[in-house]
Amino acid sequence: MNARTDPQQLQSARLEDRYELGEGTVFLSGNQALVRIALDQRRIDERQGHQTGGFISGYRGSPLGRLDMELWQVQPLLRAANVHFQPGVNEDLAATAVWGSQYVGTFPGATVQGVFGIWYGKGPGVDRSGDPLKHGNLAGTSALGGVLVLAGDDHSAKSSTTAHQSDFSLIAAGIPVLYPSNVQEVLDFGLRGIEMSRHTGCWVGLKLVTDVVESAGEVTVGQLTPVAAPPVANGPLHIRALDMPVMAEERLHNHKLPATVQFAKAAGLNRIVWPGDGARIGIVTAGKSYGDTLQALARLGIAASTAALPVRLLKLGMVWPLDDEIVRQFSQGLDQILVVEEKRPLIESQLKSVLFDARLATPPKVVGKFNGSPESSASRGDAWLPLCNELTVLQIAEVILRLLGKPVAMPAALGTAPAGAAMGLMRKPSFCAGCPHNTSTNIPEGSVAVAGIGCHGMAMWAKPGTTLLGTHMGGEGVTWAALQHFTSRPHIFQNIGDGTYYHSGLLAIRQAVAAKANITYKVLFNDAIAMTGGQPVEGPLNPALIARQVLAEGVSRVIVVTDDVEKHPPGSLPPDVGVRDRAELDAVQREFRELPGCTVIIYEQTCAAEKRRRRKRKLMADPPRRVLINDAVCEGCGDCSAQSGCVSIEPLETALGRKRRINQSSCNKDTSCTRGFCPSFVTVEGVEMRRRARVRLDEALFTALPEP
Repeated sequence: MNARTDPQQLQSARLEDRYELGEGTVFLSGNQALVRIALDQRRIDERQGHQTGGFISGYRGSPLGRLDMELWQVQPLLRAANVHFQPGVNEDLAATAVWGSQYVGTFPGATVQGVFGIWYGKGPGVDRSGDPLKHGNLAGTSALGGVLVLAGDDHSAKSSTTAHQSDFSLIAAGIPVLYPSNVQEVLDFGLRGIEMSRHTGCWVGLKLVTDVVESAGEVTVGQLTPVAAPPVANGPLHIRALDMPVMAEERLHNHKLPATVQFAKAAGLNRIVWPGDGARIGIVTAGKSYGDTLQALARLGIAASTAALPVRLLKLGMVWPLDDEIVRQFSQGLDQILVVEEKRPLIESQLKSVLFDARLATPPKVVGKFNGSPESSASRGDAWLPLCNELTVLQIAEVILRLLGKPVAMPAALGTAPAGAAMGLMRKPSFCAGCPHNTSTNIPEGSVAVAGIGCHGMAMWAKPGTTLLGTHMGGEGVTWAALQHFTSRPHIFQNIGDGTYYHSGLLAIRQAVAAKANITYKVLFNDAIAMTGGQPVEGPLNPALIARQVLAEGVSRVIVVTDDVEKHPPGSLPPDVGVRDRAELDAVQREFRELPGCTVIIYEQTCAAEKRRRRKRKLMADPPRRVLINDAVCEGCGDCSAQSGCVSIEPLETALGRKRRINQSSCNKDTSCTRGFCPSFVTVEGVEMRRRARVRLDEALFTALPEP
């Protein structure tokens, strides 16, 4: 399978093929597959003679942090396909806009027969959008519209305030959940989801976990054919211009959701991939866990071709609602069924319900998170598979061995912690070199700050004891509205990013004003949504506009603190809004903490990572200035690190002990390290870093390498 392919046999390929090739094989990342869903759906509609459009809206967040950037890169293609991409100010407003796309046809003057809508957001965004998601799903979809809900799940909270499992939030809104296991299924399930949505009138969810959507691979495109789904029992179930709540509820639960199960069956979304006719043990799994389960079986030497296959394998593409017929078919003759799924038991609970109702003569025992116990039982015993964090291949392999009655002895090199083991050592996150938050999150001695959503939240670890745990996005400072009545502390600082401010944070400031709270908001204006790739804020935003807005909301005092006071000449800001250099931040904060009511400090300094990008792209001037440390003078006191918190300042071991040096390759020229009183700093003007000469490698080095 790894034999070299004759280059003459390879088809010529272009980067544009990933979106433009109608049929064949392309290489896509998970996010690119999501973009291709919209383009392929328009191609399908055109082939069928339908004049449709597409509408995409949502809010970025891992693991869908790059989706908007991918969409922006192909705007000409989207416009040519009549697909409109409009990022939402926040997730619930985006969901409301997608809901509106389904009313095309009920309004006079429609220019298309229908519009398919695609909403995207990470787990917390799914939660905050529960109201429009439920309303929209109850209202339904148009016959040539359809809605796909892209829910990004960060199972281990690598870049989130909570570890998420969006399935249950979608279920609460009555939205069916499809769960792809690889990039091919991201594309296929997305297209099937829109088709299901049109057929049944339901919004359809696509669960996207980090390991799937941030992977890449070869994808076959242009091969799907329409599903021959049976007609729904009571006729069309689509959106109405006028509807009654009780009728919408009855239509959803009694007709639309059962129709999704019939569609999934017709589309083959759920498959018994290993029949294992003589097997006594069955495994049910879905999504990422399906790939992990196959890998675990392979490590145990079990494959589909194994003689007397000891296990039967059911792969679910739609994890809710569960198809009861395929479960009963799969369960025939089995003694035990292992359910392999991440986090809380969704499939397991449904499976047990189906088997209980099936009244089988000898029902199989279901093993999932626990052996014969529900997740919250007081006598549940030790976990077989973890309820929290991520699920690993070796954890799955261990449970399969136990079910097969074999000793559990995985090789030491492949060992993993037991399901309930405590977490090991974890590296604390830190700010980038030259990050504005190294300075902006400092507070005067005796004060307390509260973190918010964004990179600046890392101040909780960088400055322990001074910056406390914050809230969800958009709730910054509101906890103080209650706390202020039950503490002797008279004032707090609240950090809030400019992206969060525009997303929903202005409402939190309004609440603080209404509560008459003594609080100073530090609006950290960094000119980019740095945490997800440096995207711009969705609408117009600058320090002057923020100052006008918060003053109009009733904030008592506003000041701008910046790294360049010349950006704000006289008259550019509202009256009584002053401008101070960032070196005066401590003095400004000491003044503001004594003021009654709600006050705002707007700290302006461009994100260091974004500065680096812009300088490389010649979009921002690169100062011809470098700061170095003369190690002959340096005494290794570390005050430069204390002043700047900069990771570009590194230890330098010398014969005279540990000193300091600046890593010039990572330095972003913030120069805050020079604020200390130290004679070892040397500033060099008008210079550039020396470029290393190119090295030519001897081709003979590669002749002995084996073919890949």
